[in-house]
Amino acid sequence: MRHIALITTSYPDDVPGTEAAGSFVEDFAQELSRHMRVTVVAASTAETVSSAGALSVRRFAVPRVPLSLLNPLNPTHWPRIVVSLRSGRNALEQLVKEDRPDHILALWALPGGYWAERVGRGHGLTFSVWALGSDIWGLGKVPLVRQVLQRVLRRADRRYADGLQLASDVEQLCGLPCEFLPSTRLLPSSGHKKGSRAAPYKLAFLGRWHKNKGIDLLLDALGQLTEQDWSRISRVRINGGGPLHDAVHAAARTLIERGRPVSVGAYLDKEAAAELIGWADYLLLPSRIESIPVIFSDAVQLRTPIIATPVGDLPRLHAKYSYGVIAADTDCASYARALQAALDIDAISFDQGLEDARVDFDLEEIVKRFVHDISGEVR
Repeated sequence: MRHIALITTSYPDDVPGTEAAGSFVEDFAQELSRHMRVTVVAASTAETVSSAGALSVRRFAVPRVPLSLLNPLNPTHWPRIVVSLRSGRNALEQLVKEDRPDHILALWALPGGYWAERVGRGHGLTFSVWALGSDIWGLGKVPLVRQVLQRVLRRADRRYADGLQLASDVEQLCGLPCEFLPSTRLLPSSGHKKGSRAAPYKLAFLGRWHKNKGIDLLLDALGQLTEQDWSRISRVRINGGGPLHDAVHAAARTLIERGRPVSVGAYLDKEAAAELIGWADYLLLPSRIESIPVIFSDAVQLRTPIIATPVGDLPRLHAKYSYGVIAADTDCASYARALQAALDIDAISFDQGLEDARVDFDLEEIVKRFVHDISGEVR
């Protein structure tokens, strides 16, 4: 059986707020282990080793998780960045010496791709890189880091990105082909949607409380809705956490004091997230910056229509799948109008588009495609 090493900074480790990304990587690894032996090399707070069937997980210790919180523009972060880079490289090097894999898949371009390129090339191994928006649109803007990123992408045997525009941006950055490969996690329930088919509707937001994710935009938009609009809303549930914690609770408290059916909760694990998305008649996605969030594939998997802002690939996906209602712009007034429009639409009208999207974002098919791709790469 062929053996693949999957090196990543995202893997479930009981760290609040990392469940969505880590859950996707875990599901991908488990599905991949149905086709070949998989060893995950993952950043964590402590060194551990575990194994189940064809899937093994080796965790290496870093000073802080998630590593995305370390900023290369902050000089005080560099000691921890250097320690983390060394730790990941050493962990992958140890695996290659003890149990040589046939191929390395790096999630994500940095620092995972850096580790794969350093170790893989040193041992004559092929490697692939799966890029995130934060790799290209964030780290790619830092001059010295950009050069490392370009080198990693150019030396990779295959390049993937979890967004359509992102794949094009990767190609522009490195001058080589990059393929779109959706990121999808497997939720515990994917049966037929059993929601309301007419107002009053149940609305839900799940995600990081950060300006990029538009939680403030959403709360401002809810504040602009009229009494007639609210008569068509059964309940609004807001779950998550992040730097806008105080502002979210303050805005929600104001809405509640006005008699609006709004509730606020913390981050949810996969099971609870599936319950929330399945419960909702519309999932709220008011992002200011986005590629294709994992929560998008969560929603289509559970056949829950989405009310989105026109950012990243969401307009192109809407044109293809008609997954719900998309706002005209990324301001609170536009999002309020999108909410109002959705409240007047029979939600059943989105069922076919959601089903089409579910097929394209199916985890089993995504993994089969990756396995087919690398079948000619391993040596």
